[in-house]
Amino acid sequence: MGIANIITLFGGIALFLFGMFEMGNGLKKVAGTKLELILYRLSSTPLRGVLLGTGVTGIIQSSSATSVMVVGFVNSKMMNVRQAIGVILGSILGTSVTGWIICLSDIGGNSDWIELFSSATLTGFIASVGIILRMFCKNATKRHVGDILLGFSIIMYGMQQISSSVSSIKDSDMFIKMLTMFENPVLGILIGIVITAIIQSSSAAVGMLQALSVSGEISFSMAFPLILGIAIGASVPVLISAIGASVNGKRTALEYLIINAVGVVIIAPIFYLANFILKFNFMNVQMTMVSIATLNSAFRLATLIILMPLIGFLVKLACFIVPDRNGNGSEKTDGIDTLEERFIEHPTLAIEQSRKAICEMAEKAELNFKSSLELLHKYSDELYQDIQLREDIVDRYEDKLGSYIVKLTGKELSHNQSKEVSKFLHTISDVERISDHAVNIADVAREMYEKKLVFSFEAEREINILVSAVTEIVNICVNLFTKGDIDFAYRVEPLEEMIDGLCDELKLHHVARISSGNCSLAQGFVFNDLITNLERTADHCSNIAVAVIELESDSFDTHEYLSSLKAMKTSAFERYYNEYKEKYSLNKIVN
Repeated sequence: MGIANIITLFGGIALFLFGMFEMGNGLKKVAGTKLELILYRLSSTPLRGVLLGTGVTGIIQSSSATSVMVVGFVNSKMMNVRQAIGVILGSILGTSVTGWIICLSDIGGNSDWIELFSSATLTGFIASVGIILRMFCKNATKRHVGDILLGFSIIMYGMQQISSSVSSIKDSDMFIKMLTMFENPVLGILIGIVITAIIQSSSAAVGMLQALSVSGEISFSMAFPLILGIAIGASVPVLISAIGASVNGKRTALEYLIINAVGVVIIAPIFYLANFILKFNFMNVQMTMVSIATLNSAFRLATLIILMPLIGFLVKLACFIVPDRNGNGSEKTDGIDTLEERFIEHPTLAIEQSRKAICEMAEKAELNFKSSLELLHKYSDELYQDIQLREDIVDRYEDKLGSYIVKLTGKELSHNQSKEVSKFLHTISDVERISDHAVNIADVAREMYEKKLVFSFEAEREINILVSAVTEIVNICVNLFTKGDIDFAYRVEPLEEMIDGLCDELKLHHVARISSGNCSLAQGFVFNDLITNLERTADHCSNIAVAVIELESDSFDTHEYLSSLKAMKTSAFERYYNEYKEKYSLNKIVN
């Protein structure tokens, strides 16, 4: 065994692992943007979870990545542990697809036709296409496809390097002695666990075993315990991902280890006991890339079949190992709690959770606004305190969403994803300010209650008209987020302009009432404060709508948009404006 051969072996392993990373990363970027949400939305039953887990893992080539996502789902309470087990069972089977892809490196033959599809020719062709896509395409998806192809070709080249180095050292006594250790079932399982824990990829570990098989020295008795150990060792990155997770998040990560370990504990004793009794004649059969891929898939399929009916038991076992001493397993979760740091690496999920959190934030701000209006009619300290507490929650939403979305901007985003993120960044502060003005209105209500101030009949009638108009514009803005209908946004600016005019009219009327002695100066101060907060609430609604419209049209220039909108006075704007002017006319109400 020469030093050159050893360096070639480790160099091949390094290229193989790097190729696995590049191909997996490219696959996640191309397919993951859609599959992540599919996995979350459609895994409602264990059977669906198994099918989706198998499909998603087969595409993104990483059971660990799938399971880490699932830990995030459970940790943010988007999924329960029972659903997660189905996905994990599917991911364990899906990861065996990589072994079959690696078998392509073993294609070859003597005829010209077969040689055309040999691994060397295939690798060269795929690498050529990959580098063209990577270097000359501007479309991000095509560039990621190029990454996939380059990663695959690096895997193939790494496999060839491993194969050539192993072929040179297969007659070495040291190499034969090392391989012989694998025949001990316990030692083989432990070695498989250690190797997989180090490289953190069961697919890569199986691929390395396939590469070693070209030596002709890997028998079934060596490969089987290694396959068992590789399955258990793949749990390490998932367990690491559970650090800092909730109780159910920890249980989900543990399920990955439990499922693989229970599968080994059930299958290994049965197999070795049967071999002891029946003396299987295939134990010394030399393994090939295809037979190792077959063995890996068969073991994982057997694990799935055995454990599928035991999902209830697996849930109870995880709950027993990770008890919920503080009662956090069933606590109510706000959208802010779903902002999982794990999802930053999966922008589609992070954007979806940000959207849900902003919707909840907007709903809380609207509830605060409506609650503050209730205080104007019937003041209570309890409702006033509820508004203050809810305002603190809205502030926390703004802080956490702001930092979360800024982290997200550092990731590679598609054009549509960038628009969504920009929309969020431009609107969360305006949503928070709506809640701030609700608090100010609540303060006005408390001041009126403490000073026993009551508006005149005419002043109260006009305030009620303005309150109705502002309530509608707030409701439109909340629907803009919760229902995702941009048509709502085009109604906001005409209504906001009508509200501005209405506020000016109310202020003039109140000055006249004070001058005539119908209202006192003290009433005038709180009246103006109230109108100012209602008007500014409408202004923030306008900011939100304008941001949504501008970003939808791939630009963001609020001043230019408003100027052109008001200058052009489009038919839609005029129609909506006249509709609202008639609806909230002071004269119409009088009559």
